[in-house]
Amino acid sequence: MKKKILLLLFMMCFLLTGCFGKDSKDIVKELDKKYNNLKSYKLTGDLEIINNDDVYNYDVEVIYQKKDKFNVNLKNKANNHEQIILKNEEGVYVLTPSLNKSFKFQSDWPYNNSQVYLLQSIIEDMLDDEKREIVENENGYEITSEVNYPNNRKLVKQVVKVDKDKNLKEVKVVDENNVEQMKMTFRTIETNQTVEADSFNLDKIMENTAGNNLNENAENNQNNNNNNNNNSTDQNNNQNNSSATSEEEMNVLENTVYPLYIPNGTVLASEEKIKKSDGERVIMTFEGEKPFLLVEETASIEEEFSIIPTYGEPYLLIDTVGALTENSVTWSSNGIDYYIVSDVMSQDELVDIARSVNVVPNMK
Repeated sequence: MKKKILLLLFMMCFLLTGCFGKDSKDIVKELDKKYNNLKSYKLTGDLEIINNDDVYNYDVEVIYQKKDKFNVNLKNKANNHEQIILKNEEGVYVLTPSLNKSFKFQSDWPYNNSQVYLLQSIIEDMLDDEKREIVENENGYEITSEVNYPNNRKLVKQVVKVDKDKNLKEVKVVDENNVEQMKMTFRTIETNQTVEADSFNLDKIMENTAGNNLNENAENNQNNNNNNNNNSTDQNNNQNNSSATSEEEMNVLENTVYPLYIPNGTVLASEEKIKKSDGERVIMTFEGEKPFLLVEETASIEEEFSIIPTYGEPYLLIDTVGALTENSVTWSSNGIDYYIVSDVMSQDELVDIARSVNVVPNMK
């Protein structure tokens, strides 16, 4: 009888309290202790953003220092377009080195919504969801919890993979049907590392990035020169003439890029192309139940580094970081600036339209 009672108690202990393991609260507490109160960290990883059948891939590098300093470097693997989200004592910036511009936001980023590449955000989403689910497997644990993306209601849950030693390995963000929308795979995570002060200095970051771009351009030019030396003089002349023509025409929009998604009861009512001093602008007016304006124009590269005050919040929009407000979304992609505005549509609807403008425009 005594043996049966002991066996029963043993089974209850195993099932209810996990005598041979830790319950979900213990695991999350350990992750919280390990990652949520760090003095600093550096991480690298690969970010995938899924948009219907298209996948956009980023190299990600993050530097964090306690007391609210973040440096998030996002480089699009397809075209090497690089942007940096910077938070320091002076504010929140989105640096776009290719345009020699930085956009300054009055924003609560990164605390106003979930961030798939920031350790604090991942852990906080686990802690905030009392109904989180944890599954143990041979590699470690999978922890599923709700997320907070107020500007994209499609994103409802994160699935976090950690190994047996409670090291973060991967985070997937899924929709209500458990269809993957984003995936961050961590390559390295270094905690409590020495962080250089210049990592959060706006001017220094732009100088370093510009220097890297110059080195890349010099290397490309050297390669081109080596190739040209193998060609005849006539071929070189033809190539130079062609290059000059390309430079003259590079700011000409060859094709207008139309949104693949337009709300029901809404149609394109007018389209106007305007010449600018440094390129062209196309203004499309959509009328009906959900009227909106879509503007596309050739992006301008500043001769001197410029800081542009920007209203709204930084928003990762498929292949670039843009600005999202209550009634507009603005972004740059492949040398084109885009702007969508509507007085009647929600942010979700604006983002849906913006995400559908995903065709790479052709340039003369």
